[in-house]
Parts: sequence; structure tokens; C-alpha cells
Amino acid sequence: MEHFVWNLDPVLLSFMGLTIHWYGLLFATAIATGFMVMKRMYALEGLDGESLDDLLIYSVIGIVVGARLGHVFFYEPEYYLSNPLMILAIWKGGLASHGGTIGMILAMYFYKRKAQIPFLFLMDRIAIATGIFCFFVRMANFANSEIIGIPTDKPWAIIFERIDLVPRHPAQLYEAFTYLGLFIGMWLLYRFTNIKQKQGALLGLFLALVYGSRYLIEFVKVRQAEFAQDWSMSVGQMLSIPFVIVGLLLFIMPFILKR
Repeated sequence: MEHFVWNLDPVLLSFMGLTIHWYGLLFATAIATGFMVMKRMYALEGLDGESLDDLLIYSVIGIVVGARLGHVFFYEPEYYLSNPLMILAIWKGGLASHGGTIGMILAMYFYKRKAQIPFLFLMDRIAIATGIFCFFVRMANFANSEIIGIPTDKPWAIIFERIDLVPRHPAQLYEAFTYLGLFIGMWLLYRFTNIKQKQGALLGLFLALVYGSRYLIEFVKVRQAEFAQDWSMSVGQMLSIPFVIVGLLLFIMPFILKR
């Protein structure tokens, strides 16, 4: 059986000493599209759009710092504690979505104090925008041939030639299109139902579905943490469980409390 071979040059453009990578372009697209979604929601609800500039700054700092520290402490603590300066070498790769989520939540806590917006009200809308953000980030991982899946003989398997010649699950695409579908579904709920009046419900739905799907997809992903290769669950699965539990509670509580 012949499988699709993927071997994209990570460099999109190199001109007069300027190098643009596919990863950087797609990551920037993730930020831009998430920002545009937030801008649209602010316009629909008559909120002050000027505060979005601050929102963008807080978001980027929270996501990048949180994702980097998440990778450092969740996946390679021994290496980075022995080489602390390498923590700053973000251009060499190493961002963890669980850490990015924590970083984003903390950043929004500080932002809401400045913008005078209720925290759960803000996070419900951030959750929607994060869906499309996550789609483009996983497409960036696909472009880089990273976060690959385990070997398989499935007809849709992909050979990541930069890694080896073994057909593998395209785990990045599984996640990417799950997040895209989640974004579309949450946007429709936001626009055409009253769920946005239930503070915390959209955030809870996002956390439960994103990390629930992440838990399942981890079964077909190559484990990243060397120290956990023989564990019954991957690090990604163990980190996902608390997010799913918190998500379910956030989703259910507004309906129980009828607020």
C-alpha cells in the first residue's frame, strides 16, 4: 500500500538574510485569527474594542510563557534544570498546550482586572477564539513534521520523511480538525443559543471537549516525555484529566445554579 509522503521544507521564504518559517507564519495566523474572532464578538456585544490591543499582548505573553514552561517542567525537566539557559531557546522548539492553557488563564485574570470585565464572561469568549487558534497551531506542527503519531497501516497514514519512512497516524491533523470542528460548533452555539448567558458554560465545554479529545488522540501519538515511556498513561493524558473534570464542572454548574 502506498502512503502519502510529507516532507515540507520548514523554510517558507529566505531573502536577503530574512528567513520565514512555515511554523512562524502559521503561529502568527493562529494569533491573528483568534484576535479577529474576539474583535467580532466584541463588536456584536457592543464592548470597547480599544481594550483588545491589551488583550492581544496579555494573550501572547500568557500562551508563549505558559506553553514554554509547561514543556520544560512537564516533559523535559531534567534536561532544562541542568541547562537553564536553554529554557529561553524557544526557537529550538518545545511548547506544551497544557502549559499554554494555564498561562492563558492567568494572563486573562490580570487582563480582566484592567479591563473591568467579569472573568468567566471573558473566558467564555476566549474559549471560542482559542479553538481556531489551536487549529492553526496544530497545522504548524504538521508543517514541521512534529508531534507525530505511532506507526500504522491505515490507508490514511502519512510518511513523515524528515523523521523516517514509516507510515504513521497524522496525529497533528486529528487534533487540528477536531479543534476546527469545536470552534465551528461553539461559534454556532454562541450566535444562535442563549448559552453565552450561562457564564462558564462555554469555557467548560471547551476544556472538556479539547482535553477529552486530546486524551483519546494521545493513544496514537508518539510519547514525548522520555521518563514516562513505560507508564500506563502518557504525560499528556494525565495532564488532560484535570482539565476535563474542571471543564465538566464549569459546564454543569451554570445550569444547576440557573444563572
